Amino acid sequence: MTEQQTPTISDIGEAIEAILFAAGYPVKYDKLAEVLGLSAKDIRLLCEHMAEEYQKAGRGILMLCLPETCQLTTKEQYMPYIREALGIKRGGNLSASSMEVLAIVAYNQPVTRAYVDAVRGVDSSYAVGSLLDKNLIEACGRMDAPGRPMLYVTTDKFLRVFGLNSLSELPETEALSIAAAQAEQVEMEIDSPAEEAAPEGEYTEVAEDDSRA
Repeated sequence: MTEQQTPTISDIGEAIEAILFAAGYPVKYDKLAEVLGLSAKDIRLLCEHMAEEYQKAGRGILMLCLPETCQLTTKEQYMPYIREALGIKRGGNLSASSMEVLAIVAYNQPVTRAYVDAVRGVDSSYAVGSLLDKNLIEACGRMDAPGRPMLYVTTDKFLRVFGLNSLSELPETEALSIAAAQAEQVEMEIDSPAEEAAPEGEYTEVAEDDSRA
């Protein structure tokens, strides 16, 4: 942008696109606003408009508009081509148990580990620890209840990984909601001393394995 001329909305949009493409990671609206001379609110509105245009254009990339940041990302269906073209080895996939725990947290957050255990019917300490390690969930405080168990929520990285702008874009899952409702009563019956004996968030770092809960 030159000081001799006032940039148009189109110019600013192209500048945002160039910055996000060059960055390759989420950029804060505040930073874009500082660079482009607009308010963070206006930048976010423009980014949200651009995100809609990307969707309509049927392109191979998307713009994700997260609460504080935005990012250009590829569409999930083209990942096999990207891996083959760039020689990227498949790896880092979540186990079935971790995906199950992640879904429970995403749809019912904030939740305790005991709540997750009640929904699944098995101990989930390993899966919770793995998701914490991968920064897909995080602690957000403690429940005001006996033992003060830790509460967990999903992170911005979770949204980016699954190509979501917000939690409101999560698909409907009636079966999970029913299971979660049934677990509410079960959680109330869990002995609080047992919660203290195995503090939330403590886990052993080991390799991911589908055979473990």
